Amino acid sequence: MTTEQDTVETWNTYGNHQLARGLELPELDRWDWGLPETGPGIEVLGDVAGLRVLDLGSGLGRHAAHLAARGADVTAVDASPAQHQRAATRYPDTPGLRLACADAVAHLRDADPYDLIYSVGSVPYLDPERLLPVLATGLKPGGLLLFSALHTNSAGTGPSNEVAPRPEILRLPGTTDDHPVDMWVLTAHLWEGLLVQHGLTMEQVTTIDSPKPDNRVSYRLYAARRPNRVPSHPRTSAPPPPHAAVGVGIIVHGTGGVLLGRHRRRTWELAGGTVKPGETFAQAAVRELWEEAGLVAEPDDVQVLGTLLDRVGDVVRVTVPVVITRWTGLPQQREEAIGAWRFWPLDGLPAPLFVPSAQCLTAWNPKLPLDHPPTHFQRYETPGRA
Repeated sequence: MTTEQDTVETWNTYGNHQLARGLELPELDRWDWGLPETGPGIEVLGDVAGLRVLDLGSGLGRHAAHLAARGADVTAVDASPAQHQRAATRYPDTPGLRLACADAVAHLRDADPYDLIYSVGSVPYLDPERLLPVLATGLKPGGLLLFSALHTNSAGTGPSNEVAPRPEILRLPGTTDDHPVDMWVLTAHLWEGLLVQHGLTMEQVTTIDSPKPDNRVSYRLYAARRPNRVPSHPRTSAPPPPHAAVGVGIIVHGTGGVLLGRHRRRTWELAGGTVKPGETFAQAAVRELWEEAGLVAEPDDVQVLGTLLDRVGDVVRVTVPVVITRWTGLPQQREEAIGAWRFWPLDGLPAPLFVPSAQCLTAWNPKLPLDHPPTHFQRYETPGRA
């Protein structure tokens, strides 16, 4: 079993123990982020009425129900079937609240972006390298992420200086039974670096210490936001090799948005690639779309928009944006370098985009809020195939 699967099983043990106890906790009368009788409280969330909200690691569901009562549209996700059962039994039909038993990463990959994502103490149970990429793209542009994370445990052990899990203890309430769980207990500097690396902007870090002098437990509350404009990054500082200087960027556009995949170097990008000798741009687009994403199109269904011209180091890069609105098949990973293909709504594009992909999308739709190095675009007067 993996570290995270072990953790789910431990929380199942916890949830089943609580179900067997039959203990009914009261509804929240004061919001906290892991330590009762401490601040800040619910005020850091702002006005949630009308917002689409995600609670990660929702447990008993009291926080999610509290926000639903304030007019939010809340989805509460927990990977433990026992914890989910506790919440479903307690809130079988609460307006504005949906309870889901699912892996957080799997849920975020499939869900539409949220206005607000929060977590009370649960984020450190998941590998940040697995969670944060989908967490960042799971927010709408301008959306807010708030999560509390353990900083110092009850033994007084502070955070780690490397991004790696360490064992912590989960004690079953009302017993002396201790269960080890792995957690990513990281310094604030490491958390900020990870959030920024995945396209978020850190707004505030708040220290939450226990009010009891004999309790050394301490948390940190992290507030980060997805920028309104989508940034773009080069995959590497090295310029492209001269033989790769001419390529196509393929905009596959349908009712679900535009098709983007995630490169192993962490940029999101259109399907596309090098034009081979003897190919037209349309033929290259059809071939690359099949080789990378498994979609089948015909050259006659390719609309060539024009040419983009920029310079990377000593290489002149020519990128030809094309649009395809008719195809067959379902997106799938066919190459090792790029996968996680899905359609993204134009008002919720993931970050960061690969620079040529951002340039192609801007050429196609100049109103998109995309940031990228300037480039010269020569639009065809009558878009056609070449």
